[in-house]
Amino acid sequence: MTTFVAGFFLSLSFILAIGSQNAFVLKQGIRKQHVLLVCTICAVSDAILISLGVAGFGAIVQDYPSIELYARYGGALFLLVYAALSFKSAFSQSHSLKPEAETASSTLHIIAIGLAFTWLNPHVYLDTLVLLGSISTQYKGEQFEFGLGAISASFIFFFSLGYGARLLAPVFQKPKAWQVLEIVVGLTMLVIALTLLFA
Repeated sequence: MTTFVAGFFLSLSFILAIGSQNAFVLKQGIRKQHVLLVCTICAVSDAILISLGVAGFGAIVQDYPSIELYARYGGALFLLVYAALSFKSAFSQSHSLKPEAETASSTLHIIAIGLAFTWLNPHVYLDTLVLLGSISTQYKGEQFEFGLGAISASFIFFFSLGYGARLLAPVFQKPKAWQVLEIVVGLTMLVIALTLLFA
């Protein structure tokens, strides 16, 4: 049980920080659009990466740094585009700023964006494959419990964020609040993209 708790809180500490993926889940939660799908994509992707990390695949990433390089520049490009779309959304005269008035994106579109936010994020490889994978080696014989704790944290976090975001929906009935959120999301994406490019 101690090992499970260690994996749980270590994983939670990695994903608590506001990042591009979390901002996307938050926006979808407030809009109440494809929330189950988005949360599932993020949590299952994390589960796959954590499992690979605990199984020892983090060493592969360290041996082949080009994997991280491709993820870095691909992720930066994606985030720059998404940031531009958020800014456009915030300042567009024709855009409805009320979440329930927004036209729902197609399922395939949401799947593609959800996967991009996870798999084009180089930090996710560092956190799951390398760091969690490396730390799990300290729990020989109990790595399964450690990985299960880490995966549980991911599922609880993403589903809490996605479905808890709807509690903020009344606040975002005000166009100004939705505009501020779009700007904050855009700035978050922009800062992360620049960090990836110039770190």
